[in-house]
Amino acid sequence: MTDNLFQPYALNNSLHLANRILMAPLTRCMSDAELVPTQEMADYYARRAGAGLIISEATIIRPDGQGYPNTPGLFTPAQIIGWRKVTDAVHNKGGKIFAQLWHTGRVAHPHFFNGQDVMAPSAVAVEGSVPRMRELTYVTPKAVTHDDIQQLIQDYSQAAANAIDAGFDGVEIHGANGYLIDQFLHHDSNHREDEYGGSPENMSRFALAVVDAIIDRIGHERTALRLSPGAYFNMAGDKRDRAVFDYILPQLERRHLAFLHIGIFDDAMEFDYLEGRVSDYVRKHYQQTLVGVGSYTPDHASAAIANERFDLIAIGRPFIANPDYVEKVRQGKTLTPYSDDMLSTLF
Repeated sequence: MTDNLFQPYALNNSLHLANRILMAPLTRCMSDAELVPTQEMADYYARRAGAGLIISEATIIRPDGQGYPNTPGLFTPAQIIGWRKVTDAVHNKGGKIFAQLWHTGRVAHPHFFNGQDVMAPSAVAVEGSVPRMRELTYVTPKAVTHDDIQQLIQDYSQAAANAIDAGFDGVEIHGANGYLIDQFLHHDSNHREDEYGGSPENMSRFALAVVDAIIDRIGHERTALRLSPGAYFNMAGDKRDRAVFDYILPQLERRHLAFLHIGIFDDAMEFDYLEGRVSDYVRKHYQQTLVGVGSYTPDHASAAIANERFDLIAIGRPFIANPDYVEKVRQGKTLTPYSDDMLSTLF
């Protein structure tokens, strides 16, 4: 039984979802050369408007945030106009959509922004090369200055305002999965000794400043955040990270976000310093709207929601394979299996 997945859900007084199934952000690398969303992208998202809420693919807030080819932006007029085509298409189908705001930090590559500095909390490189462009190996980033940090906060805020101008219903700040904000929250990537490093309060300062700036700009009811307390992607775990998230989660609860979204590829993963699964750890420290994710089947997601482990479920790859995922689950139809071959086109 999966009936609870199809119950309406109120994020707050101004945003109501038709069901509890979210489309997770899925990087597709399909924007044009100027990082402008295309008509094909608008059609792709519109076909998935049956989700209670779509969270867009990660969208960069400024040029030096780019770490993958053809990922869309939200910092030029043309990009805003392109996204307006997407949001109009989704709204015309009765759906809702948030923009995920992104800066990749130390996994950006200067190839994408004319050889300028790569920005990160500390001058600590990540190993490896750019996905889809393996000839590009990662470089040692520049440790951001205080002026850089203030500009980044402003740029996140402006991107949120641009998202509203583009017709989005709200934004999800990407603070997870080893990207810029997450890099401030983990000891592996944050070696700072100033007010942005060292202690849980200091390491949380940048993330909270971004959240507060966006709330001030567009309202708490339209502001969400994705977090990865468990370091697992382009990041090594450290038992000291636990204290950072013990600190930041109650701070976030006070801000009455639209939702908090867990960043994990597979929620079956366990972390010693979190005493188990990330979702169980977060739920113990955060009692407002929580979005689970990570290889859940409809039955398992329904059971997790029934057991109050989280309130909403975000579905990723199955939405690539099944534009009509929600209706298929509702009607008990067989889902088309996901295949990596599907990544070559938008359908």
